[in-house]
Amino acid sequence: MVGTQQVSVLPQPRPEINFRANSESPLKRTNSKSPVGFNRLEILARDFNPWRVVGTQQRVTPLLVQNEIVSLPSASTISVIRNQFKGRAPAAKTVAVLADPIFTTDDQRLTSQPQPSNTTIATDAKRSAAEACRTSDLERLEYSSKEAEEILTLVPAAQQLKALGFNASRATATSPDLAQYRMVHFATHGCINEEHPELSGLVLSLFDEKGNPTDGFLRLHDIYNLNLPAELVVLSACQTGLGKDVKGEGLVGLTRGFMYAGAKRVAVSLWRVNDTATSKLMEKYYQQMLDKGLNPVAALRAAQLEMWQTEQWKAPYYWAAFVVQGEWR
Repeated sequence: MVGTQQVSVLPQPRPEINFRANSESPLKRTNSKSPVGFNRLEILARDFNPWRVVGTQQRVTPLLVQNEIVSLPSASTISVIRNQFKGRAPAAKTVAVLADPIFTTDDQRLTSQPQPSNTTIATDAKRSAAEACRTSDLERLEYSSKEAEEILTLVPAAQQLKALGFNASRATATSPDLAQYRMVHFATHGCINEEHPELSGLVLSLFDEKGNPTDGFLRLHDIYNLNLPAELVVLSACQTGLGKDVKGEGLVGLTRGFMYAGAKRVAVSLWRVNDTATSKLMEKYYQQMLDKGLNPVAALRAAQLEMWQTEQWKAPYYWAAFVVQGEWR
């Protein structure tokens, strides 16, 4: 582009964007009254740097202003998804939300004195989560509860599953009932091991209501074994879009696991995200889907632009971490 330059706002940017496809989007309008055309960029996840922007030194414009961005774990993913899910009817209910689990013994929601772990399973789960997360001190994500409540206000009670606190458990996540929902939302800690992706997972409640330690680590092999025919899985957690780059396979991580389990699309993050900002972004994201009827890719773009246009959340750090991987239609 004449008279412009690419500007990176990261001191150590990821590799250059690799444009695998460039086609006209069926979505022709933004929030303005004037029709606006923009491109769809299909990008391999390992090459994607959403911080990349285009503009002059005086004015920097995020890539998504004129582009709808889709990320794929590998070049063959979209073909596999379309062949596998062709003709599949959407699930009957709207959204299941698992959020704000119990991680530590000092959580105020633990009214019973936590008991020492007396099961090998619970002990191994806690150790596995600590190894994957590289810390044994997982902080409560307090805004994830507000995030969940705001999402659920958009849906009738009969169309939702609300699993907060103790109920945001591994038992809930692996229940066959989860297959009844078109959208499944996890707001918790995601732990990614890029060297050994099989050790990655999501941390859910590590204690039950009586204070007994429980197996709350949803491992990658657990995810592969789920039956989750969802239109969208949202992993509202840190770095859930990362994984190990395997030659000939692409990124192996949580996204691959949920797609194998049946999800058409997975919304994930590429770096450590801010709890408050993520809560705001997710509220706007679901409003765009459930109130305005946008598909998950277009809805995320609209929500991110809305964040960018506000002074408090204008910096890309607050909203650009999240991408949708998988089907864009």
